[in-house]
Amino acid sequence: MTSRMASSELKKNLEAEEMVLTGSLKSLLPHVLRRIIRCNRLSISNTSGMAEGYKQANVVILPKSLADDFEKFCHANDGPLPLLYRSKPGDWKCPSLSSDSDIRTDCLQYRMYEYGACTGSLKSLKEYSEQLKDMVTFYLGCSFSFEKAVQNAGIPIRNVEQKCNVSMYKTAVPCYRVSAFCCNLVVTMRPIPESKLEAAVRATSELKEAHGAPIHVGDPGLLGIQDHSKPDYGDPVHLHPGDIPVFWACGVTGVEAIISCRAPLAFTHSPGCMFITDLKNDNVAVRSSRETPQVHCISQDPLHYSIVSAEAAQKIKTLETLIGIDPGNRGIIHLHRQDELLKACLSISHARSVLITTGFPTHFTYEPPEENDGPPGALAIAAMLQALEKEVAIVTDQRAMNLNKNIIEEAVQLGILKRPVPLLSFQRESADSALMFLCENGNPGRPRFDHLIAIERAGMAADGNYYNARKVNIKHLVDPIDELFLTAQTIPGVTTTGVGDGGNELGMGKVKDAVKKHIKNGDVIACDVEADFTVVAGVSNWGGYAIACALYILSTCEIHDRYLRKAVGFPQLSKKLVWLSALPSVTKEKRTESKRHAEITEDAGSVVAQPVQEEKLLKTLVQLGVRSGKTASLEMEVDGLPFYNTHSLMIEKLLREVQH
Repeated sequence: MTSRMASSELKKNLEAEEMVLTGSLKSLLPHVLRRIIRCNRLSISNTSGMAEGYKQANVVILPKSLADDFEKFCHANDGPLPLLYRSKPGDWKCPSLSSDSDIRTDCLQYRMYEYGACTGSLKSLKEYSEQLKDMVTFYLGCSFSFEKAVQNAGIPIRNVEQKCNVSMYKTAVPCYRVSAFCCNLVVTMRPIPESKLEAAVRATSELKEAHGAPIHVGDPGLLGIQDHSKPDYGDPVHLHPGDIPVFWACGVTGVEAIISCRAPLAFTHSPGCMFITDLKNDNVAVRSSRETPQVHCISQDPLHYSIVSAEAAQKIKTLETLIGIDPGNRGIIHLHRQDELLKACLSISHARSVLITTGFPTHFTYEPPEENDGPPGALAIAAMLQALEKEVAIVTDQRAMNLNKNIIEEAVQLGILKRPVPLLSFQRESADSALMFLCENGNPGRPRFDHLIAIERAGMAADGNYYNARKVNIKHLVDPIDELFLTAQTIPGVTTTGVGDGGNELGMGKVKDAVKKHIKNGDVIACDVEADFTVVAGVSNWGGYAIACALYILSTCEIHDRYLRKAVGFPQLSKKLVWLSALPSVTKEKRTESKRHAEITEDAGSVVAQPVQEEKLLKTLVQLGVRSGKTASLEMEVDGLPFYNTHSLMIEKLLREVQH
């Protein structure tokens, strides 16, 4: 009987080997593959493409004294380390993942670590069975598991085509630290045709046990990867023309964690040599259309894409439509570019430090000559950036420093700003003045700001002058802040946004042809300086309010939040109340936290009933002598439109969309 069983087992192995020889590894069942691996009969270097449709697992084996902390580390960084199973000490099986496995033999290759150093590669761990009795095995999700889903979406897997291991890289992105486990994120890279980016994101986003959606799309340098042709683990994978590098969180992060904790003894799989489970990748939740991820390009140099839910994107598009009305019948509808607000705010959401400029001295016979369109919108943006814990500064004309200092102080007193915003000025003293201003020691590789925003800021025309809407040259009142935007175009990683309502504002150069054709005096006044993104609004302040609202929407979008934090650490949604209180019309008067929470969490109508902040801010501007742009009156109006029932109503509409 025993002889017959042995003969039967040998026959099975020979049949399996025959299938291997005919190139059918991908169609073998997991238990057959494990048996072949256990017998050490495969000469391949990785398990990518094997057992299509079945989950594969990264493996970490470490002393039981570290197991609880490592489990916490996995939960704190569940993008790279989705925990499939944790064994008991000395347990070599994983019944919930496979029926007949032995972790000592069922990976193609293992690595041994002693005090953080790799001290050997092994085909089997059986000789360490005694030590393993006091060790715990962690099985972690693997991106090989989603390859079939990606292929089913019509997307090639380049490393499988090229018959090599996937490329894996150490990044500059820190994981959330737990006790002795402190390391940076490791990622896999797969080249994806540009036309298939969204399909690749959608195919993987719900496969959370296989790392889920990508954490970065575009230039590897943005992750701190210096040379994508030299991976830290795996093999170089070549991009085809039209391919974009797409990065997923990787379970080899667990290897880096083992190195960081310096355990006396630990084992891992060798990168790419996974444990193959019996579980199929068929437990994918059906995602509603509004939760479907979208991919948008936000920078060409360096190439960078962002991800957002369809629901959040649609809300921001609605904001763009709301502010796009033309109450002055000036023809601005012809200046609109679709999705500019969305792309601008996606770019701003990725920024670490933002520089804002405003100020249009249209009233050249008054002191101050500024109009009251611009400052309120700039402060609304600044308030949200502060709430999002980004660095923010304002640059303005030297002659207007005291005025802006007073406006900022009043904004802090009113509770619009949490703290004063640094106020800067810029003068052209040499050919590289703008570069020195924007970058540390003028080094383009070390920019001080990631994003520049101009809102209702006088913009330079083609002849080098600055004009108000009436064709009056006001160049003598305007500092050359345009040069910062022109220079930003030459600095990789620095993007710009221009907000305007007439075409003569800084950043409107992107739509100058439409300005010349459709705006009164456009052939003379059109700004010649482009921004990467152009937000057109009926009143520029509305554009500022819309940017603040859009940044709130993005911050509360789970899909975008995960992408921003690279799937490490914890969701930031616990800060939602702080972000909500930074929106333009939420009352900021002092009150108890419980009362504030009750007000904020009531229905949308009660939150936006009275735009108290903006009303008080406009009164402050009137007191400081800042006038309406169209009429020059010191009244509660902006661009000749009354605050009540026009501007206040617009704020309410924007906030209703935010809360919808």
